[in-house]
Amino acid sequence: MQEFARDETIVFVSQTPLNNSKNQNSDLMDRLISISKSEDIPAEYRDTPIGLLLEYHNEIKPLDTYKNAKLLIGMCMDNRKHLHIPDNFAFIIRSGGANLRYSEFKVSYAIAIGQLGHIALIGHNNCGMVNLQARKDIFIKGLVEMAGWDASRAESQFMRFEPMYEIHNEIDFILSEVVRLRKEYPKIQVAPMLYLVEDNRLYLIKEE
Repeated sequence: MQEFARDETIVFVSQTPLNNSKNQNSDLMDRLISISKSEDIPAEYRDTPIGLLLEYHNEIKPLDTYKNAKLLIGMCMDNRKHLHIPDNFAFIIRSGGANLRYSEFKVSYAIAIGQLGHIALIGHNNCGMVNLQARKDIFIKGLVEMAGWDASRAESQFMRFEPMYEIHNEIDFILSEVVRLRKEYPKIQVAPMLYLVEDNRLYLIKEE
């Protein structure tokens, strides 16, 4: 299985234009909790590394200095996402769609070796891991032109991995992953978040 380095730049083409409709944007925001001040953070996350992440990134709180990581962040490899956090504050695993299903050893390593008790799982809107089938031809053409592959090899890889990495819906996938991670690591606090590429802010996802 191919993995990507933390700093690899991947450009995803949005499946729909940003702000496709007012109704779409309204439906999205209805599922999110906006964090503009510390008091907006739900009590269970306040004064925890989860709350600090929200305060740092959304520029509610100035950056502090850290020698050791305080939480694990799982997020998409998309190049449009950049976190505003202190150095050394977090372990970060970047994977398409913030999909940690195939990074379990890395998650366990961060928890065990880093002595971490918190995970923030961050998806983002307009994610390229939604509706992967629509990108099949682009995927094949790109590997032929850029990597020197033949088309049959490129198609074979796409068909092998597409079912593993398709997430269908960004918010629903993050919520399902949070449930899975909580079951896998019952003592770890796991928080679902969404990064809006339009305003570069972090939002908590409502859990219902």
